[in-house]
Amino acid sequence: MSKLKRELYRDPSRGKIAGVCAGLSDYFNMELWLVRVIFISAVLLTGGPFFVVAYIACWFILDKKELSYDEVLKTDSKEERPVEVKFKVWQAGEPPRRALQDLKEQLFRVDSRIQSMEKYVTSPEFTVSHEINKL
Repeated sequence: MSKLKRELYRDPSRGKIAGVCAGLSDYFNMELWLVRVIFISAVLLTGGPFFVVAYIACWFILDKKELSYDEVLKTDSKEERPVEVKFKVWQAGEPPRRALQDLKEQLFRVDSRIQSMEKYVTSPEFTVSHEINKL
């Protein structure tokens, strides 16, 4: 089995300041809000200079995450997207009930499209256009 190579990037599109916490949440497959809470707690509980300096250093050192073609399409349209179910509370993804609801909605859209195609294929209009194309 081959493991996917994960790289640490900062994600300014999902971030509040520079996207360092968003990049960490992607890297560790954690919810973004949880990474932010951990970071802010660490800053407040330790006095802060180390974590603030580390954040600023990551801001300058880490590369920006480039959007892939699939991610650009996902943000531009509301087409079907893969459903990622989280198995633990802290993991990124959707809760199982929400994932099931999303899958039902996607299947309903696919079913309605299939019904409309079936209605067209069984219509006399399709038969006539098919016969004309054969000529």
